[in-house]
Amino acid sequence: MNILLVDDDPRIRNLVMEYSRTENWQFAEAGDGEEAIETFMTGSYDLVLLDVMMPKLDGWGTLRRIRAESTVPVIMLTARSEEYDRLLGFELGVDDYVSKPFSPRELVARMKALLKRSGAAAAASQVHEVEGLKVDLTSHQAFVDGQPVALTPKEFDLLSFLMSRPRQVFTRDQLLNHVWGYDYFGDARTVDTHIRSLRDKIAPYRHLVATVWGTGYRFEAGES
Repeated sequence: MNILLVDDDPRIRNLVMEYSRTENWQFAEAGDGEEAIETFMTGSYDLVLLDVMMPKLDGWGTLRRIRAESTVPVIMLTARSEEYDRLLGFELGVDDYVSKPFSPRELVARMKALLKRSGAAAAASQVHEVEGLKVDLTSHQAFVDGQPVALTPKEFDLLSFLMSRPRQVFTRDQLLNHVWGYDYFGDARTVDTHIRSLRDKIAPYRHLVATVWGTGYRFEAGES
């Protein structure tokens, strides 16, 4: 599980990671809202822990930006417990609320429960469809305008990974890690080769697999 931990207090971040060390979670850290958005847009996360009071961009503004791109589960960390703040958070798409000072053990328990719920929801959604391009994870098939298209296993994995994370930009190294695996030591240019082949096979919708010059690739949202 990949978790984005956003708090301007490094002691809080260290405390959360210390109490999570037995859970086999991977953490990315951010100390303000702007850094959080930049980190979120260039990675893939299963959960976001988000502080409210931060410099540059507060938790509310950060949450709005995240919700414009993703439905990733979000737990807000806040020292403010007024009803208005909680209602605003839920309206903006907060999944859970933890007030400071908090019990680290309780926070970890809430994280585990939310990850379990979101994982179950994700497992129930086995079809990605944008415009006339469709990927069925259950049957491991891809379709263009209703007709099956023959993809290699890695082309299928690459397409389904990108489609499940629309508008998120991934570098070649990140795609190698997520699609080929962390133990893959091949040339990063293999990603370019697979992208070219994939685009040829989904030709009418090749524009959905977009190049972000100087960075990598992303899947455009299109019109579902």
